[in-house]
Amino acid sequence: MNLTLRIWRQAGPDDKGRMVTYPVEDVSPDMSFLEMLDVLNERLTLAGEEPVAFDHDCREGICGACGMVINGNAHGPERGTTACQLHMRHFKDGETIDIEPWRAKAFPVLKDLMVSRQAFDRIIAAGGYITAPTGSAPEAHSTPVAKANADVAFESAACIGCGACVAACPNGSGMLFTAAKVTQLGVLPQGQPERYTRVIGMVDAHDEAGFGGCTNAGECTAVCPKGIPLTTIGRLNRDYLSATAKRGGTPGGS
Repeated sequence: MNLTLRIWRQAGPDDKGRMVTYPVEDVSPDMSFLEMLDVLNERLTLAGEEPVAFDHDCREGICGACGMVINGNAHGPERGTTACQLHMRHFKDGETIDIEPWRAKAFPVLKDLMVSRQAFDRIIAAGGYITAPTGSAPEAHSTPVAKANADVAFESAACIGCGACVAACPNGSGMLFTAAKVTQLGVLPQGQPERYTRVIGMVDAHDEAGFGGCTNAGECTAVCPKGIPLTTIGRLNRDYLSATAKRGGTPGGS
């Protein structure tokens, strides 16, 4: 395959970026998208040019590092697929492919296709810990968990924190990520002692990071590579309303 790549190049957070065009030849349809970028970078390096910076780690679709916007779609055209698991056979010979970083106020561009997702780390940190007795690990069956709750927890825990939900949301909201992290503990017995302080802390951290508000557009779930459903946000909203009622305030206030 012969392709034309239009890639966002930006030297640093304070520099002005631009789209730069690169031709790539002899691309195997069996390559992953990141392998194709590796080939481009090898050629740029040999030519004495600056390679394209992009995040990657496991390349198995489970770390969330490889996020980028491909032809206007977070992670590319295939649903339920991360950029590292997207193969070039999903594109046509001679096609022009636009590749950009996540676009969100809370995700500042570091270089080229790399953005800072430290805002997600701050949301996780705001969730705190769970109260659990110390000592040896308890027996696996010592705390009964309803099957329905276990299924919801596992579904939410599948979130890899890639940020595709933020990139796709017209408001730049990170609420699907926040809801997944709140829910995976909020439906389990081990997460109950801090359930309501957790949701307030994480939602406050979400807002402080500069993410937009959720208006249930649903774009987040359409691009989520792990299929986190929109109902997860509804569950977070219920917990948040309950939490604010318990502390005697109103949502968004003390």
